[in-house]
Amino acid sequence: MAIEVFNRYENKYLMDTKAFYKIYNDLMEYMEPDEHNKDDKFYTISNLYYDTEHHSLIRSSLSRPKYREKLRIRAYGVPEADAKVYLELKKKVFGLVNKRRTSLQLNEAYDFVRSKEAPEFRKGMNQQVISEIEYFLSRYDLKPATYLAYDRIALFCKGNRDLRITFDTNIRSRRHDLKLEAGDSGEQLMERGQWLMEVKAEKTVPVWLAHMLSEHGLYRTSFSKYGNEYKKSIRSTYATSSIHPLTEQSLFEKERISL
Repeated sequence: MAIEVFNRYENKYLMDTKAFYKIYNDLMEYMEPDEHNKDDKFYTISNLYYDTEHHSLIRSSLSRPKYREKLRIRAYGVPEADAKVYLELKKKVFGLVNKRRTSLQLNEAYDFVRSKEAPEFRKGMNQQVISEIEYFLSRYDLKPATYLAYDRIALFCKGNRDLRITFDTNIRSRRHDLKLEAGDSGEQLMERGQWLMEVKAEKTVPVWLAHMLSEHGLYRTSFSKYGNEYKKSIRSTYATSSIHPLTEQSLFEKERISL
């Protein structure tokens, strides 16, 4: 059964393809591929992020408060209308990431967010998580905001499943056709050949990993896929419209006060 509640720290590192292969080969002494990555194959993750009309959730998150939250539907590959997906509520409190999710059929997840009414409970759902998402939905008027997909290689530490490292590349996004079943195409979010590595651990990372990161000259960075997509799309809007950044900033401050 897939894990539905996560509490862990997530550190992020950006690198090029050459750096990826170097650290990936060294990591294989201590780690093993996720079951979806057997035979060195990628698997694709697709996400539909929800936000308010004025994008208050991601804009609040980008201001780096001590508490931030977001809602998304996640699927593996391109799902059919009745495929199993995950409706996820992701929070970050003082650097600790808390992710709570429940499995639903895709159409159920759409209806849940749209109507704010939880689907009828059945085996396979997480009732506690559904109740928490229902409360979250009662606080915001949400709509589909952006689609994000990427190709992933994931590793687990041998003998310690609490340590997980993922490598994401070919990160793409779109703000049209905002349905997961509409395919996984989109505009590139990063330069070609760039990789995002995430180290996910419930506690501190092991000493061997800290030494390896230092030896490879890798240092933590702040990188939010949704946050960077939002900033990129807003810059594009400024470049093609008469909206002035001060107008956006003023609206941002107004919404922060109202949240």
